[in-house]
Amino acid sequence: MLEADVAIVGAGPVGLTLAIDLAWRGRSVVVVETRERGEPPNVKCNHVAARSMEQFRRLGVAARLRDAGLPADYPNDVVFRTSVTGIELSRIHIPARATRYSDTSGPDGWWQTPEPPHRINQIYLEPILFAHAEAQPGVTIRNRCEATGLAQGEDGVSVVARDLDSGAELRVRSRFLVGCDGGRSMVRKAIGAAFAGTPVIQRVQSTYIRAPRLLGMIPGERAWSCYAANPRRSGVCFAIDGCQNWLVHNHLMPDEEDFEAIDRDASIRHILGVGPDFDYEILSKEDWIGRRLVAERFRSGRVFICGDAAHLWVPYAGYGMNAGIADALNLSWHLASHLAGWASAAVLDAYESERLPITEQVSRFAMDHALQMIKARAAVPPRIEEPGPEGDAIRAAQGRASYELNVQQFCCAGLNFGYFYDRSPLIAYDGEAQPAYSMGGFTASTVPGCRAPHFRLADGSSLYDAFGPDYTLLRLDPSLDVAPLADAAKARAVPLRLLDVARRAAPAPYQHALVLCRADQHVAWRGNAVPANLLSLVDRLCGAAPAGAS
Repeated sequence: MLEADVAIVGAGPVGLTLAIDLAWRGRSVVVVETRERGEPPNVKCNHVAARSMEQFRRLGVAARLRDAGLPADYPNDVVFRTSVTGIELSRIHIPARATRYSDTSGPDGWWQTPEPPHRINQIYLEPILFAHAEAQPGVTIRNRCEATGLAQGEDGVSVVARDLDSGAELRVRSRFLVGCDGGRSMVRKAIGAAFAGTPVIQRVQSTYIRAPRLLGMIPGERAWSCYAANPRRSGVCFAIDGCQNWLVHNHLMPDEEDFEAIDRDASIRHILGVGPDFDYEILSKEDWIGRRLVAERFRSGRVFICGDAAHLWVPYAGYGMNAGIADALNLSWHLASHLAGWASAAVLDAYESERLPITEQVSRFAMDHALQMIKARAAVPPRIEEPGPEGDAIRAAQGRASYELNVQQFCCAGLNFGYFYDRSPLIAYDGEAQPAYSMGGFTASTVPGCRAPHFRLADGSSLYDAFGPDYTLLRLDPSLDVAPLADAAKARAVPLRLLDVARRAAPAPYQHALVLCRADQHVAWRGNAVPANLLSLVDRLCGAAPAGAS
């Protein structure tokens, strides 16, 4: 029998992130995964969001991720064309990774973050996360093992697994269990959490191909992603290695319900804009259905679910995997704080209270964008490829419309920095409403529940690099005596780091002299003086405040 603080079912990006963060916090972990060690994942997620990269920076793996994927000089642009080899309509500029920190000319160049987003396919991302997780003290990964059942009691959870090679039974005993085991999650089914929502929004015939000649046939500057729209087929082509491997998405029309009834080869050729003499090799078929499904709950006792086990939606804005990573990091902190002894069991209630509403919001953003894209694909002008002034005018209008519709998903500031927790039992709200946000826009704010706006400290270093692992108190007025708050935190064994910040270095949203931030960068409390009810505040931070307490 294997024993650990936390057992994780599933070693995809979400499960691996959870394991890495728990180990970083000093907890022991056992991960059960059905695939062989080193077996590549499906060629699907192509994007790591800025918020995810910020946390990977804390965990010491961001630089390795940034150095992987497309060649360093390969533009991360999104281009809109009549076909991959056809006429360019418009382009969203996203710098290559070699200049990602210095080139601020693109529509996301204004973002205040130490880690811009990174375009990298999951086939390159996951091995880096796996190696990093495997190297952490306290992490055990059992490949070729299938979790088949679980039972929980008052003090822990038992997982029954089967060795897929020998057939032998394996048992794992842990204080808590987290299912990161995908859309068909055994763990979700075991706790009786049902999916609800829209089961079919978009069908996509997805094909991973090797086509060495294609790159040389594309006119103009290279791009990470090409959206092709013509009267015959609309689809997307992603550069995977920047050389010869590509992922081609053929977006089926609403009345096309059978993947195999659609001519895959003809569709690929229409999207690429190539004739019958063009040779390519199919490496794999990755067909998928875009949905909007959210589990009715994310927890049952000592068992939790994260990522696709908890929610599925159309992967616009790259927020399928990234939402799962956010789930994992949120839950890891709650579990580790409780296991460390300074947070009560009630702190675990915050995971569902915080993440479930965000999941509902983000999934609706993604679904609404998917519906707009479906409408746009059905309205491709029949004369879009026509030469001459009239064709030019049609293409110019189509290019503007494509840019405006899609810049919000590829430079989604709102989904990165705008979401907030407005019903957390761990946050001391002060009556001011959090600013609304959209997929592409947000207002930076220190209202409790919002992400503490990033800025550079006086020495040029990142604010987040100076954060402690749990709570950090930003003091913008050095004359304020915060010793009583520090003493109250110490009395409850709540980890608290004091960070003095020059007010001139802080941006406008920092209107309060004291801002208390969590490990995930969300504001837990703010004020212009240490509160009179110090122990009440500290009790809230560690989940010990009674319901309704302020």
